[in-house]
Formats: sequence, C-alpha cells, structure tokens
Amino acid sequence: MRQHPLQNITASEIRRAADVVRRGIKSRGNVTSIRFKYITLHEPPKALLMPYLDAESDNVPVALRPFVPRLVAVLYADESGLEAFESIVSLDTGTEVDVIKLLAGQQAPNDGGQPRQFIQTILHDSSVIAAISKLNLPAGATVYCDPWSYGTDKFSHTDTPARIQAYLYVCTSPHPESNQYAFPLPISPVLDVAENRVIRIDTLATGGIEDGLDHNIGSDALLAHCPPKEFHQDLLEIPVRTDLKPLHVVQPEGPSFAVSDKNLVQWQKWRFRVGFHYREGLTIHDVRYDGRKVFYRLSMSELTVPYGDPRAPYHRKQAFDIGDGGAGACSNVLGLGCDCLGLIQYFNAWMADENGEAEESRNVICMHEQDSGIGWKHSNRRTGVASITRGRTLVLQNILTLMNYDYIFAWIFHQNGTVEFETRATGVVSTAPIDKGARSPWGNVVAPGVLAQNHQHFFCLRIDPMIDGTRNTLVQAESVALPETEDNPFGNAWTVQKSVFEKSTFADAAPEKNRVFKIINESHHNHMSGNPVGYTLVPLPSQMLLAGKNSVIRQRARFAEHHIWVTRYRDGDLWAGGQWTEQSMKETNGVSDYAARNEDVKNEDIVLWHTIGMSHSPTPEQFPVMGVETLSVALRPSDFFEFNPALDVPRSTQAINNSVQVERKRCETC
Repeated sequence: MRQHPLQNITASEIRRAADVVRRGIKSRGNVTSIRFKYITLHEPPKALLMPYLDAESDNVPVALRPFVPRLVAVLYADESGLEAFESIVSLDTGTEVDVIKLLAGQQAPNDGGQPRQFIQTILHDSSVIAAISKLNLPAGATVYCDPWSYGTDKFSHTDTPARIQAYLYVCTSPHPESNQYAFPLPISPVLDVAENRVIRIDTLATGGIEDGLDHNIGSDALLAHCPPKEFHQDLLEIPVRTDLKPLHVVQPEGPSFAVSDKNLVQWQKWRFRVGFHYREGLTIHDVRYDGRKVFYRLSMSELTVPYGDPRAPYHRKQAFDIGDGGAGACSNVLGLGCDCLGLIQYFNAWMADENGEAEESRNVICMHEQDSGIGWKHSNRRTGVASITRGRTLVLQNILTLMNYDYIFAWIFHQNGTVEFETRATGVVSTAPIDKGARSPWGNVVAPGVLAQNHQHFFCLRIDPMIDGTRNTLVQAESVALPETEDNPFGNAWTVQKSVFEKSTFADAAPEKNRVFKIINESHHNHMSGNPVGYTLVPLPSQMLLAGKNSVIRQRARFAEHHIWVTRYRDGDLWAGGQWTEQSMKETNGVSDYAARNEDVKNEDIVLWHTIGMSHSPTPEQFPVMGVETLSVALRPSDFFEFNPALDVPRSTQAINNSVQVERKRCETC
C-alpha cells in the first residue's frame, strides 16, 4: 500500500533513497566516497498534492484519488566537503529525477557525525594542547569544545573555504552535568573542514570599555577569579524549594484528540497532518476547520542569531540554527512529566546518518491538551446567572538544543478557530571571558570572569494560507482617527483604512496604528458582515536587525529587515534565509529574492512570512541558566465565521471540573 503523500519518511525509504544515490554516483563516477548530509521527504508539487488532499477530505477511496509521486531529497558531499550535490529521488521508479550540484560559494551543512569529529580533532591537536597548557588551568580540569559555524568575514568576495570556529570552556568539577559556560577560555581554534585540521588559533579579547578592540591584555591566570556557577540540581549551592506541592493534569475519560493514519490529527473541528523535516523540524499540513480550508502549510522557516561584539573573531558569530544545524536534526527526545504534562501523544521520526543509515528519532514531537483559562463568559445582570466556558487548546511541541541555547516551538490550536505559534528561548547564554573587574559595552558581566554578549534572535514563520481556497489576498488594515468635520463634530470617530497588496513585497508592524494583516478570499463573503472571509495576523512589533546596512550579517539575513513579507507561491520557496546558509555571504534564494520578483499577489496563491525578533541584552538573572523568554503570534479568524465558533463548547460546571476549595487555616496565636 502506498504511503500518504504527507506521511513522514520511513526507515526503509531512507535506505532505498541512499541506494539509488549510490548507484547514480557509481554510474557517473563523479565522486568516490561520500557523506550523507540529510535524507528527507521532498514534498510533491502543490498542483498535484492539492487535488489529492481535497479528495481525501471528501472521503474518496484511496484507490480513486489522484496519483502523487513519492519523492525524497538527498544531500551528500564528498569526504572533503568541497563538492556537494542534492539529488531528488523518485521512490516510485527507484531513480534520480534531478541532481543539482551546489555552486561556488554554496556549502552544504555539516552532517550529524561531523561535530563529534571536529571536537576530537581540535582537542587532540598539539597546538591547541600547547595553548591550553599556557593558561594555568586547575589540576584535573576538563576542556570542552563548542564547534560553531565560521560565519563570514567582512569584505570577503571570494569563496570562503569551509571552516569551523571553535570556542573552548573548562569544567573544574568531575560531575558530567557541570556548567562549562562559567569558564570560557580566551583562545579559539579554527579548523579546516576539508582537511580536518586546525589551521590557526585565534585569541579572544578579554578587556573592558577602556581596552577597545585590543587582544592579549589580560592575565595568564584569567580563570583564577571564576567560581563555578551551576544549574543542575545535584550541584546547586542553594537548597531546593520544599513548599511546592504536586500539580497533576488528569483526564479521566482520555484525550479529546484522535490520531489516525500515523500523522492525521482530529480535535475539536480541527483536522491536519503532522510533519517532521530534517531542517524545519515540526511542520503542519492541510489545516481544516469543520471541513473548511484554512492553511496549506505552517512551519518555522529560519532562525538566525547574530552577535553584537565587534572584536574579532566575535564579529563572525552568527548562527543559522535551522539552515546550518537543522531543527529536525537537533530535536530533543521529549519525556513524560517533563516537557509536556497530562495525556501525551508522541510522534517519532526517522533521520539519516552520514552513512545513509536510518536512525530513529523518538518522541521528537509531543501533543497534549491544555486548559487555557476562560474561553468566554457573560454574567446576566438581570438574573445574576453567569454563562461561562473554559477554553482548551491543543499543543504540538518540538524542542531543539543548539549547543548552549534551547528553543521550544509550539503550534497551538484553539477551539474558536485561532492558531497560535509560540517560541520560548531558554538554555545557557553564550559566554566569553572577561578580565577581573572589567565591564564591556558589548554585553553584560553575568558572573565573575564571564561576559554574556549582546545578540538578537530572529524567527521567521512561513504561513501558506488557503482561506476557503488557495487564491487569497493580503490586506493591511490600520485604525485611523478622523478629523473634526460636520460628519464628526465631536472628534471621537475613527475608521479602519485598508490597503491591498498587489505585488510581492515587505511591510512592517506599526502598533501605534493598530496595523494588522488580513488574509482574505475575495470570492467568498461573510453573510453577516458582507466582508470577504479571512484570517488576521497581528504582527509582533519586535526590533529588527541592528547590524549595519553594509554588514555581512545583514546581507546574510535580509529576511530580518522587515516584519512581514508576502510572496507568490512557488514550489520549493521554503527558506527565508536562503537555501544554503552555511558560511553564506548573502541571502540567496531567500525571501528577499522571492519578494524581488515583483509578482502579482492579489487573488493569487500567496505565502505570508512573519519575522519576529528578540534583542537580548543578558542579565545576571539569566545565568547560569536562562528562564524562558516567550514570543507569541496568533492567526485569528476575521469574518470567517458568522458567529462565535466556540459557542457550542460545553458550559464549564463544577460537576465536571471537580474543583476543590482550599480551607483557610486558623491562626492559633491570634
């Protein structure tokens, strides 16, 4: 039996695709030994998939649905990494239908096995060992290595060889969970990826405000004033709280959701498919509410983290955590009672290692229901009777760890038709060494000898709508005060001004104007309001990219210049920061290029992109581990329904909820 076109790739499909590629390589004779970077589902063209999904929604038998090819994308490179290819494999015919060689200046991301290899090479290099020996580290200390993407140097107009910029840390405790980031070392080895060897060791500036960009000004005993700063419970110097009572989430009759056909979810009039991609991690497909089309595809397209310390080599610190690392490749194994509470449905996935072998990624997505507070309420002043419902949401969560940072991504479905995306940043801030008593304009001292540098996080959502169909229009709406006239004699009137996007372009948030962006279907109107049916995005008015206009950081992340982009749909237009971000010199084949086509977007198949940012100036309260910083964006129905879609949610009653009143304790000494 054929797989559903949107079912996640299986272990057998990974092996089959790898074998097809190996045969193709052998026949071409262009590469002798290869490393697989990823093997992941290649989604079929929308023109072929949409009729299939409509047939499925209409309960057409599988055998009578249109044929949709099953395709797999395979990225591989030779052992040196100097040549890389992406092959599109047809599992139906067992052949390569397309092979694309990466162009000069384009580099494939590192595969899952390479970071371990880099760490071993760096820590066993004789020059690195010699440099560490000069730092007078405490006896028994263990050195650890974080291999970072090298980024790109300013004014580089030639191909940048594949490099790794490593940052070193030390732990003085033998405990495996000891916090290495409390002891950053002042040296940074640079590794040549093709040759797998250390080519130089950069020094790190450790001075303060008065030292500017100078290096090598600190003491050899830099770490002498650095005490441990631990977060693991076994190592805490403070007692753990004892007054926190258990809180249990209980659903005695089971969950309200159902999962069928491996990844088809149905809950509270919602119906969609859960996907998992090497690069994007959690994806949501074919979202329908009560049988009506809402979104074709929802995903987190890119995440970049540029740092604001101008001292070399820190100027290169810019992680593309999705493009370089892969959200899927860096996903956590989620645990009961920890990442999600209550009745949990887990989704597993299959990934490929560097040898093309299938590896199972267990529990990479968790799904559960949550009480979300009062859904709606009204107390009748005449009778004193309160009508009230408790809101409930369905949460799908994917968590990824990229060295020091952890990101929690959640798509949240509400009973009233709202879809929300929430991201939470936590983990440990990236740290750098700083001299005793020094202060820096490029960050904040969060512990003795530890500088946490200023940086920004930019998340770009890709929203592919199909509001009652795939031909949609984006409208910008603002609340505008009207002047005092004969029609507004008391000066209290205001109106909503609307402008339609005709061509692909960008826009920005303007909270002082209550600016929102409404995705409408001009062919379908609400019978009550007379307006086109739609969904509204209220953009998060976050600060955009601070890096200078001529900076490499800005050239590599043009998507972070604006809050909103609207583009015409094209198959394969998936990557806000460009398809190949590893050591990129500029954003190529990214959202700024998609928008620059100047294509018609009115009453067309469109894609909306929303960039949300977080300008992070760390504080001591965020070390040794950072409490979650939360950003949230909602897509709300606007003229999509003719009345409150949550009107039929059952009334909240004590007979169902079984709440318990806590009795006050009497004061014996009063």
